[in-house]
Amino acid sequence: MVMALMHDYAEQVTALIRRLVDEEEDNIRKAAQILAEAIAGDGRIFAFGCTHSSTVLQDILVRAGGLMLINPIFAPGLEAIDTHPVMLSSAIERLEGYAAGILDNTPIRAGDVLILVSVSGRNAVPVEMAMEAKARGIKVIAMTSMTYTQSVESRHSSGRKMYEFADVVLDNKAPKGDAILAVAGVPQRICPVSGVTGPALLQMLVAATVEELLARGVTPPVFLAANVEGGDEYNAALLAQYKDRIFYL
Repeated sequence: MVMALMHDYAEQVTALIRRLVDEEEDNIRKAAQILAEAIAGDGRIFAFGCTHSSTVLQDILVRAGGLMLINPIFAPGLEAIDTHPVMLSSAIERLEGYAAGILDNTPIRAGDVLILVSVSGRNAVPVEMAMEAKARGIKVIAMTSMTYTQSVESRHSSGRKMYEFADVVLDNKAPKGDAILAVAGVPQRICPVSGVTGPALLQMLVAATVEELLARGVTPPVFLAANVEGGDEYNAALLAQYKDRIFYL
Protein backbone atom coordinates (compact mmCIF):
# COMPACT_ATOMS: atom_id res chain seq x y z
CA MET A 1 0.00 0.00 0.00
CA VAL A 2 1.42 3.38 -0.99
CA MET A 3 1.08 5.96 1.78
CA ALA A 4 -0.01 8.80 -0.49
CA LEU A 5 -0.36 11.47 2.20
CA MET A 6 3.14 10.82 3.48
CA HIS A 7 4.58 11.31 0.00
CA ASP A 8 2.42 14.37 -0.60
CA TYR A 9 3.71 16.00 2.58
CA ALA A 10 7.32 15.21 1.74
CA GLU A 11 6.94 16.61 -1.78
CA GLN A 12 5.29 19.81 -0.59
CA VAL A 13 7.88 20.40 2.14
CA THR A 14 10.69 19.79 -0.34
CA ALA A 15 9.15 22.34 -2.70
CA LEU A 16 8.90 24.88 0.12
CA ILE A 17 12.55 24.44 1.07
CA ARG A 18 13.45 25.00 -2.57
CA ARG A 19 11.46 28.23 -2.41
CA LEU A 20 13.44 29.30 0.66
CA VAL A 21 16.62 28.95 -1.36
CA ASP A 22 15.24 30.68 -4.45
CA GLU A 23 13.25 33.48 -2.81
CA GLU A 24 14.90 34.28 0.53
CA GLU A 25 18.58 34.51 -0.42
CA ASP A 26 18.71 38.30 -0.42
CA ASN A 27 16.99 38.58 2.95
CA ILE A 28 19.16 35.82 4.42
CA ARG A 29 22.23 37.71 3.22
CA LYS A 30 21.00 40.95 4.83
CA ALA A 31 20.25 39.18 8.10
CA ALA A 32 23.63 37.42 8.02
CA GLN A 33 25.38 40.75 7.61
CA ILE A 34 23.61 42.06 10.71
CA LEU A 35 24.64 38.99 12.73
CA ALA A 36 28.20 39.02 11.42
CA GLU A 37 28.58 42.69 12.26
CA ALA A 38 27.44 41.99 15.81
CA ILE A 39 29.79 39.02 16.21
CA ALA A 40 32.78 40.77 14.63
CA GLY A 41 32.16 43.83 16.80
CA ASP A 42 30.96 43.80 20.39
CA GLY A 43 27.25 43.22 19.77
CA ARG A 44 25.18 40.56 21.43
CA ILE A 45 22.55 38.34 19.79
CA PHE A 46 19.26 37.24 21.36
CA ALA A 47 16.40 35.07 20.11
CA PHE A 48 12.76 34.81 21.14
CA GLY A 49 9.63 32.99 20.12
CA CYS A 50 6.41 31.89 21.82
CA THR A 51 5.51 28.21 22.37
CA HIS A 52 6.07 26.33 19.09
CA SER A 53 8.02 29.28 17.71
CA SER A 54 10.30 28.92 20.72
CA THR A 55 10.89 25.27 19.86
CA VAL A 56 11.76 26.27 16.29
CA LEU A 57 14.38 28.69 17.60
CA GLN A 58 15.88 26.04 19.83
CA ASP A 59 17.21 24.29 16.75
CA ILE A 60 20.01 26.90 16.57
CA LEU A 61 20.63 27.26 20.30
CA VAL A 62 23.67 25.73 22.03
CA ARG A 63 24.21 22.79 19.72
CA ALA A 64 27.02 21.21 17.75
CA GLY A 65 27.80 23.14 14.60
CA GLY A 66 25.77 26.12 15.80
CA LEU A 67 26.76 29.71 16.49
CA MET A 68 27.82 30.12 20.10
CA LEU A 69 26.63 33.69 20.61
CA ILE A 70 22.87 33.28 20.24
CA ASN A 71 21.25 33.88 23.63
CA PRO A 72 17.73 32.52 24.10
CA ILE A 73 15.07 34.60 25.82
CA PHE A 74 12.57 32.43 27.67
CA ALA A 75 9.47 33.88 29.30
CA PRO A 76 7.21 32.10 31.82
CA GLY A 77 4.28 30.51 30.05
CA LEU A 78 5.81 30.90 26.59
CA GLU A 79 9.16 29.13 26.62
CA ALA A 80 7.89 25.84 25.17
CA ILE A 81 4.67 23.85 25.18
CA ASP A 82 4.85 22.62 28.76
CA THR A 83 2.52 25.23 30.30
CA HIS A 84 -0.49 23.68 32.03
CA PRO A 85 -3.25 23.95 31.11
CA VAL A 86 -1.64 24.04 27.67
CA MET A 87 -4.07 26.57 26.19
CA LEU A 88 -2.99 29.12 28.81
CA SER A 89 0.06 29.86 26.69
CA SER A 90 -2.19 31.14 23.88
CA ALA A 91 -3.84 33.54 26.32
CA ILE A 92 -0.45 34.74 27.62
CA GLU A 93 0.80 35.35 24.07
CA ARG A 94 -2.07 37.80 23.57
CA LEU A 95 -1.27 39.91 26.66
CA GLU A 96 -0.24 43.47 25.94
CA GLY A 97 2.55 44.81 28.14
CA TYR A 98 4.23 41.46 28.76
CA ALA A 99 6.92 41.93 26.12
CA ALA A 100 8.24 45.14 27.69
CA GLY A 101 8.62 43.32 30.99
CA ILE A 102 10.50 40.50 29.27
CA LEU A 103 12.96 42.91 27.65
CA ASP A 104 13.34 44.89 30.88
CA ASN A 105 14.60 41.72 32.52
CA THR A 106 16.94 40.71 29.69
CA PRO A 107 20.54 42.01 29.33
CA ILE A 108 19.77 43.37 25.87
CA ARG A 109 20.84 46.87 24.87
CA ALA A 110 20.86 49.30 21.97
CA GLY A 111 22.93 47.96 19.09
CA ASP A 112 22.23 44.32 19.92
CA VAL A 113 20.33 41.97 17.61
CA LEU A 114 17.04 40.22 18.35
CA ILE A 115 15.85 37.28 16.23
CA LEU A 116 12.08 36.89 16.53
CA VAL A 117 9.97 33.99 15.31
CA SER A 118 6.19 34.02 14.96
CA VAL A 119 4.43 32.20 12.14
CA SER A 120 1.34 34.44 12.18
CA GLY A 121 3.05 37.49 13.68
CA ARG A 122 -0.32 38.75 14.91
CA ASN A 123 -0.33 38.26 18.68
CA ALA A 124 0.51 40.98 21.18
CA VAL A 125 3.72 39.53 22.60
CA PRO A 126 5.65 39.04 19.32
CA VAL A 127 4.29 42.35 17.97
CA GLU A 128 5.39 44.22 21.09
CA MET A 129 8.73 42.43 21.23
CA ALA A 130 9.50 43.80 17.78
CA MET A 131 8.01 47.21 18.55
CA GLU A 132 9.85 47.58 21.87
CA ALA A 133 13.13 46.33 20.45
CA LYS A 134 12.95 48.78 17.57
CA ALA A 135 12.23 51.65 19.96
CA ARG A 136 15.24 50.65 22.10
CA GLY A 137 17.67 50.74 19.19
CA ILE A 138 17.90 46.96 18.81
CA LYS A 139 18.13 45.44 15.34
CA VAL A 140 15.27 43.05 14.62
CA ILE A 141 15.39 39.99 12.36
CA ALA A 142 11.85 38.61 12.13
CA MET A 143 10.88 35.21 10.78
CA THR A 144 7.23 34.76 9.89
CA SER A 145 4.93 33.55 7.14
CA MET A 146 4.07 36.51 4.95
CA THR A 147 1.13 34.63 3.43
CA TYR A 148 -0.24 33.90 6.90
CA THR A 149 0.42 37.24 8.59
CA GLN A 150 -1.00 39.29 5.72
CA SER A 151 -4.21 37.26 5.71
CA VAL A 152 -5.16 37.76 9.39
CA GLU A 153 -5.93 40.75 11.59
CA SER A 154 -3.52 41.89 14.27
CA ARG A 155 -4.45 41.07 17.86
CA HIS A 156 -2.50 44.09 19.10
CA SER A 157 -4.22 47.41 19.78
CA SER A 158 -1.88 49.14 17.29
CA GLY A 159 -3.33 47.03 14.48
CA ARG A 160 0.20 46.17 13.35
CA LYS A 161 2.07 42.88 12.90
CA MET A 162 5.51 41.76 14.06
CA TYR A 163 7.15 41.99 10.63
CA GLU A 164 6.32 45.69 10.32
CA PHE A 165 8.96 46.57 12.92
CA ALA A 166 11.74 44.35 11.55
CA ASP A 167 14.98 45.44 9.90
CA VAL A 168 14.91 42.19 7.90
CA VAL A 169 12.03 39.77 7.38
CA LEU A 170 12.58 36.07 6.62
CA ASP A 171 9.54 34.31 5.13
CA ASN A 172 9.19 30.66 6.14
CA LYS A 173 6.59 30.07 3.35
CA ALA A 174 4.04 28.38 5.60
CA PRO A 175 0.42 28.68 4.40
CA LYS A 176 -2.30 30.38 6.41
CA GLY A 177 -3.01 28.11 9.34
CA ASP A 178 0.39 26.38 8.88
CA ALA A 179 -1.02 22.94 8.07
CA ILE A 180 -0.56 22.01 4.42
CA LEU A 181 -2.47 18.85 3.44
CA ALA A 182 -6.15 18.98 2.46
CA VAL A 183 -7.65 15.54 3.03
CA ALA A 184 -11.11 14.36 2.03
CA GLY A 185 -13.10 13.50 5.14
CA VAL A 186 -11.10 15.78 7.43
CA PRO A 187 -12.62 19.25 8.00
CA GLN A 188 -9.27 20.98 8.50
CA ARG A 189 -5.86 20.73 6.87
CA ILE A 190 -3.28 18.48 8.54
CA CYS A 191 0.49 18.45 8.99
CA PRO A 192 2.01 21.89 9.72
CA VAL A 193 5.20 22.88 7.89
CA SER A 194 6.73 25.75 9.88
CA GLY A 195 8.47 23.24 12.15
CA VAL A 196 10.44 22.12 9.09
CA THR A 197 10.84 25.30 7.05
CA GLY A 198 11.55 27.44 10.11
CA PRO A 199 14.61 25.52 11.33
CA ALA A 200 15.80 25.10 7.73
CA LEU A 201 15.62 28.86 7.22
CA LEU A 202 17.45 29.51 10.49
CA GLN A 203 20.20 27.04 9.59
CA MET A 204 20.57 28.77 6.21
CA LEU A 205 21.00 32.00 8.18
CA VAL A 206 23.71 30.36 10.31
CA ALA A 207 25.52 29.15 7.19
CA ALA A 208 25.32 32.59 5.58
CA THR A 209 26.58 34.23 8.78
CA VAL A 210 29.58 31.91 8.92
CA GLU A 211 30.34 32.74 5.29
CA GLU A 212 30.06 36.46 6.02
CA LEU A 213 32.36 36.18 9.03
CA LEU A 214 34.99 34.33 7.02
CA ALA A 215 34.84 37.03 4.36
CA ARG A 216 35.63 39.53 7.13
CA GLY A 217 38.58 37.47 8.33
CA VAL A 218 36.79 36.41 11.53
CA THR A 219 36.85 32.81 12.76
CA PRO A 220 33.19 31.97 13.49
CA PRO A 221 32.47 31.00 17.13
CA VAL A 222 30.85 27.62 16.45
CA PHE A 223 30.24 24.78 18.89
CA LEU A 224 32.12 21.54 18.38
CA ALA A 225 30.14 18.41 19.30
CA ALA A 226 30.76 17.65 22.95
CA ASN A 227 30.74 13.91 22.22
CA VAL A 228 33.79 13.96 19.95
CA GLU A 229 37.37 14.00 21.19
CA GLY A 230 38.45 17.45 22.31
CA GLY A 231 34.94 18.88 22.09
CA ASP A 232 34.66 19.93 25.72
CA GLU A 233 38.05 21.63 25.69
CA TYR A 234 37.42 23.42 22.41
CA ASN A 235 34.05 24.72 23.55
CA ALA A 236 35.36 25.78 26.95
CA ALA A 237 38.04 27.92 25.32
CA LEU A 238 35.52 29.65 23.05
CA LEU A 239 33.03 30.15 25.88
CA ALA A 240 35.79 31.83 27.90
CA GLN A 241 36.76 34.02 24.94
CA TYR A 242 33.20 35.27 24.44
CA LYS A 243 32.00 35.12 28.05
CA ASP A 244 31.00 38.81 28.11
CA ARG A 245 28.43 38.17 25.37
CA ILE A 246 27.04 34.84 26.56
CA PHE A 247 24.17 34.86 29.07
CA TYR A 248 22.80 31.32 28.92
CA LEU A 249 25.46 29.60 31.06
